[in-house]
Amino acid sequence: MSRAAELAVAVIAKECLPGKAKTRLTPPLRPVQAAALAQSSLSQTLDTVRSLPAGRRLLVFQGTARESDAAGFELVPQAAGGLDERLAAICTASAGPLLILGMDTPQFTAADLQSMFDDWSAEQPRHDAWLGLADDGGFWALALAEPDPELIRGVPMSTGFTGQAQHDRLTDAGLAVGLLPQLRDVDYFEDAQHVARLCPGSRFAAHVASFAAGPAVVAGPAEAAVQREDLGALR
Repeated sequence: MSRAAELAVAVIAKECLPGKAKTRLTPPLRPVQAAALAQSSLSQTLDTVRSLPAGRRLLVFQGTARESDAAGFELVPQAAGGLDERLAAICTASAGPLLILGMDTPQFTAADLQSMFDDWSAEQPRHDAWLGLADDGGFWALALAEPDPELIRGVPMSTGFTGQAQHDRLTDAGLAVGLLPQLRDVDYFEDAQHVARLCPGSRFAAHVASFAAGPAVVAGPAEAAVQREDLGALR
């Protein structure tokens, strides 16, 4: 059986709560709007993963996942520790080829992974790992033919050189590494607007447009009714 046929795809994500998710979007967005946009990004990412020819799909989650998001996925709680430890734990629990994705690149499509699928569908694959770098210096995708937690544990996360450090860790281990297209993470609202232009007509783009059209208001603590209205629009 080919690596592609055995592939497990794991999305690492967290519950999109106001004041806890995508806080760098505020301002101009209110915390509830930032959470709504994070939820839109997550749901769109999961929809794309459902379309991939994967053997297993895992949602590695922190918090309480919506039923609609968990549908079609094995729901797995995130491990404790820093991001490197949480990613390493996914490797520990995986017996075969593994692709790890984040929730911050809703513009990604199956076409962005085609080079990996083509290689890992071959009788003699050329690459042991695939890495998708992000514009901010991180990475949005990491695929390992033989998951080993030590290939990730200790890599400095959330820095401007995380992607390069992860690439170096893989090559220093003697792995042949293929590169996926470089994508832009949604960290700030300018990023969200850029990403929305790459996926016109999508749920994510619609939410960016609706928030961009409204006033830039910073949330106060007594916005419960508005929060229910904004988050309810995603259901």
